[in-house]
Amino acid sequence: MKERNTITLTIDGEAIDAPKDATIQQVLETINKPAPIICYHEATTSEGICRQCVVEVEGWRVLAPACVTKVNDGMVIFTNSDRVNRSRRTILEMLNASVDLSESPELQGQMDQFDADRERFPQAKTRAQDVKDDNPFFVRDYEKCLMCWRCVQACGDDIQYTYSISVGGRGFESKISTFFDSSMPETTCVFCGNCVAVCPTNALKGKTEYFMELGLDYDQIRQEKRKERKKNGDG
Repeated sequence: MKERNTITLTIDGEAIDAPKDATIQQVLETINKPAPIICYHEATTSEGICRQCVVEVEGWRVLAPACVTKVNDGMVIFTNSDRVNRSRRTILEMLNASVDLSESPELQGQMDQFDADRERFPQAKTRAQDVKDDNPFFVRDYEKCLMCWRCVQACGDDIQYTYSISVGGRGFESKISTFFDSSMPETTCVFCGNCVAVCPTNALKGKTEYFMELGLDYDQIRQEKRKERKKNGDG
């Protein structure tokens, strides 16, 4: 007997046929109902870190991250229940209370979508850090970092295989870091820019954009970059 390659599940009251090895998110995308997500980028691997893509599965005690949860035959899923929306809203409110999301239009849009209260946790401790400007190519402003891991994945197995950045610290003090907190030129970084490209909050920002935001004109930016090349021994 030939094994079935598809299963049937119910999403928001509608019966859906899907490949049996698909994730919930993959199925949601086929019916134009993708769950919102923070930690995933099309160039990186789904890890289920942010939990923004959670959905409610009938009979399950906890909400399921759609990006990594495989579908099962007969599964009944709710993508827009009060429980789901409350979870997504709370995640956004907690992130907004501790991280600077002002340069993340995607997350600002999600906060509007889920009616998040931007002032819900006024006494929350923020992840205040100085901007790290230690190379000619990009700056690291970790006040904007929400620990989504995209940059770590891009620097590692998903794209570049240089492993110059990873996670350091513990608990609230966790942060994206380098080995022994070294400057970027002292690591294995090849300055490919992939980490900058996948960052959703502008915690990593190209030097030209950074200088432009400081108000420098084209000639001033060239002068600044020339100074940095000399400082790094590149003429």
